[in-house]
Amino acid sequence: MNNLQSLSYYWPEIILTVTILVAIIADLFYSDKDSGKTALWVLGGLILAQIAIYIQDSEIVTTLFMGNLAFDPFASFFKTLIVLATILVIFISQKSSELDGHRTGEYYSLMAIMVFGMFLMASAIDLIMLYLAIEIVSIVSFILAGYLKGDLRSNEAALKYVIYGAFSTGIMLFGMSIIFGLAGSTKFFAIQEAMWNLEGSAQFAFTLAAIFILAGFGYKISAVPFHFWTPDVYEGAPTPITAYLSVAPKAVGFAVIIRFFNTVFGDSGAFIDPSIYTFTTIAWPQLLAVLSVITMTLGNLVALQQNSIKRMLAYSSIAHAGYMLMAIPTLSSQGVYAIMLYLVMYLFMNLGAFFVVIYVKSQGGGESFDDFKGLGWKMPIVGIVMTVFMLSLTGIPPTAGFIGKFYIFASVIKVGPQMYWLAVVGAINSVISLYYYFRVVKVMFLEGEPSETIIVPSPTVLMILFALAIPTVFFGIYWAPIADWVSRSLTLFIKVI
Repeated sequence: MNNLQSLSYYWPEIILTVTILVAIIADLFYSDKDSGKTALWVLGGLILAQIAIYIQDSEIVTTLFMGNLAFDPFASFFKTLIVLATILVIFISQKSSELDGHRTGEYYSLMAIMVFGMFLMASAIDLIMLYLAIEIVSIVSFILAGYLKGDLRSNEAALKYVIYGAFSTGIMLFGMSIIFGLAGSTKFFAIQEAMWNLEGSAQFAFTLAAIFILAGFGYKISAVPFHFWTPDVYEGAPTPITAYLSVAPKAVGFAVIIRFFNTVFGDSGAFIDPSIYTFTTIAWPQLLAVLSVITMTLGNLVALQQNSIKRMLAYSSIAHAGYMLMAIPTLSSQGVYAIMLYLVMYLFMNLGAFFVVIYVKSQGGGESFDDFKGLGWKMPIVGIVMTVFMLSLTGIPPTAGFIGKFYIFASVIKVGPQMYWLAVVGAINSVISLYYYFRVVKVMFLEGEPSETIIVPSPTVLMILFALAIPTVFFGIYWAPIADWVSRSLTLFIKVI
């Protein structure tokens, strides 16, 4: 589809572009005190973009802008997830004491730019377009991580983020350049066709390129050994941004992995083609399974040793990336279905846990376990809600986290006996995570002195808490709407050879 024809299918991104420009211009007219009102413009634009996504014809599956972007239900699913996460984080940011005294107009404008970049990532089917999208998201992430310019930890987080980001991007670009040299094109489907016709002598080069690109993608989802940036960046960045980085870029990172490897390695007709084995001498399912095991194990074991809840949640997000990676080696539609379902559940419970940390800090507390002692008696509503999030992150029924893990494990077990070991390791890791998640519950209700006064959050805070906690419980009991949505979204643009 040519550029002019593509515009009629590009309304969400066009609305986002206008939103970004309006937000930047509007911020010029606001005083420092009123700069936060820019959030209203961004929220309005996000809602309009979501409406545009919703009313688009889901039956149409095509490419846009001369084959650079895919227009399909799969991309729309992740765009909706990104918009939902961004709207929730904007509301959460409004209640963060960390941003007090800072002009926040550009903060919300940068978030809108990041959304635009993630939209492109979810749709990209061209290496150059994918690289540009990743760079948009990465550069804005660097800025937002270091947004608290007077905070040394925030400065450190931004610097480490830039260094690790530049290094991983360089490796990924090297891999992309090798693939371009082999295929003579940057289009996913042209690469796919060229790979099928590769001579044996080119197999090593393609294997090396695939590993380098996997390293770049692994950085986006915090997979070991590309996770080194995560703990320090998550700890030093403003907590709302930490929450955002743990959900939205991670989700779109999985979208990129699924689309790229399904398109370039398989025949792209389905997620179940075993031809992935024929391209290289590396057993990719086994390699990805080992990567999953190392990621979840390291995340959980190091989380056990943390005294900061914010840093514990950082390592927890690494572990959850490992759980989701379990479904990638299945090479099946069930595995992709499980990842997409898990991401929806993960969004609510993880943002909820971070919001509790933000609220406690805004009430004069801190981020350590000691700061949460007796919280369940001092702030009973907050304590109960945090317990719900901890139960869900562990994967205990009847919470959304249990449903997410159930589908992940089911997709692995369905492959057959050769993958049973992966399910066993995943189950063991879930048991390990029980310790540090329930440590939070323990310090809230069983440690510290009982409080004579009870603090009830403001109506706005209660609204945000319940908006995150209710789906966490409800989708653990009745998840059919999410399952149906994911089923409808399990369609990618394909080009069968």
